[in-house]
Amino acid sequence: MSEPVRIAMWSGPRNISTAMMRSWGNRGDTVVIDEPFYAFYLHRTGKDHPGLAEIVSQSQTDVYKIIRTLMGGLPGGKSVFYQKHMAHHLLPEIDRSWLGGVTNCFLVRDPAEVITSYIQKNPDPGLEDLGFTQQLELFRWVRDSAGLIPPVVDAKDVLENPERILGLLCRAVGLQFDPAMLCWAAGPRETDGVWAKYWYDSVVRSTSFQPYRPKTETVPERLCDIHQRCLDCYRELYQHRLH
Repeated sequence: MSEPVRIAMWSGPRNISTAMMRSWGNRGDTVVIDEPFYAFYLHRTGKDHPGLAEIVSQSQTDVYKIIRTLMGGLPGGKSVFYQKHMAHHLLPEIDRSWLGGVTNCFLVRDPAEVITSYIQKNPDPGLEDLGFTQQLELFRWVRDSAGLIPPVVDAKDVLENPERILGLLCRAVGLQFDPAMLCWAAGPRETDGVWAKYWYDSVVRSTSFQPYRPKTETVPERLCDIHQRCLDCYRELYQHRLH
């Protein structure tokens, strides 16, 4: 029996990562998992996120058990394991050897759009909360370890042409594109994390990727330095995007 295709999609917050999880979860051959390191990250850092106590108490916080799940077998008839990850959840103390057994991909978004969305939930984020430096560090680690450029997709490109970009992504990970990835039924999923009620309102109502609309909000002056550092990381990743 052939080994499953394990896709680790590394994103940051306030991206289209949950919509991407919906898209992949609509494939008949795919199992998805939602931010498996989130509870560990909150437990270790004590970040004051919505539902902190509930998330930590109801989700797995043992890193070794999490990795065993990520590298474990799939239900019968399934051959693809799509793993939705936040790059900043992969804290430095987590062993990375398992990353050699997955296909690492990166989902990026314009930092100005990320920041202006994020501050609606957390008005005073630190650089480490936005995930860009961790994405770039992980991208470089994967590139240097594997000796190849891992796939990068940009949120705007996906929203402007979902079929084309998802087709390129599928090809990059050795799979056939499935048109079922373009639309899905509205509503929650059993695979959603317990934090869904705090973050997933718009995705739960959605049935497809929403057309891209330029944002009009500007980054507050107090966050300009953070924005610039995120922008430097984003630009390095963006030059490798599938398009």
